[in-house]
Amino acid sequence: MKKLLLPAAACYILLSCNDKKPTESSDAGMKDSTAMSKTAEAPQSEFADAKYVEMGKKSLDQFASGDIDGWLDGYADNAMYRWSAGDSLAGKAAITNYWKNRRGKVIDSIRFSNDIWLPIKVNRPQKGPDIPGIWLLSWYQVDVKYKNGKRLTFWIHTDIHYNSSDKIDLTIQYIDRDPISKALAAK
Repeated sequence: MKKLLLPAAACYILLSCNDKKPTESSDAGMKDSTAMSKTAEAPQSEFADAKYVEMGKKSLDQFASGDIDGWLDGYADNAMYRWSAGDSLAGKAAITNYWKNRRGKVIDSIRFSNDIWLPIKVNRPQKGPDIPGIWLLSWYQVDVKYKNGKRLTFWIHTDIHYNSSDKIDLTIQYIDRDPISKALAAK
C-alpha cells in the first residue's frame, strides 16, 4: 500500500502544478480569437436594410398610380423581368414597352393590399445558381379592373434582386396568368 501511496501523491503534485488558471490577458486573447473565427465567415443569409421595403412599397404605389416612368427609374438597363410561366423580358427597353402598353391600354386601375415584405442579403448561395446580394421578397393581393370592364382579385409573389447600385436587375413574379388571360379574352 505504501508503494502505491508515494506514486499517487507524486502524480497529484505534478498535475496540480500544471493546472494553471488563464490570466486576464490570455483569457481576453482567447475570446478575441473565438470572436474572430465566428465573424470571419458571414452567415449564408441575413436580413437586409429596411430601406428595400420602402423602395418596394414606393414602386408599387408608382405602378398603381400609373407613374410607369417613376416605377421604371428603379430598374437597371440590363434588367430581366421573369414570370413563373417561363416567359420573360430582357432589358429595360423591353420592360418599358411591355408595362407602358399593359398599364396604359389594358389595365384601367390597380390596387395592391395585404402586402408582406422580406428584405434578405444572400452572402453565399446555398446551392445551384443562386445570386448573392440583396433580395426583396414580397407577397400582396391585387385588385385590378381592366379596360374591358372585367375585375379580378388575386395574389402575387415577387422576388426582386438589386445590383450594387440599388437598381433592380432581376424581377421574378409568381402568378397564375390563366385567370388574367380568361378575363382579357375577346368573346
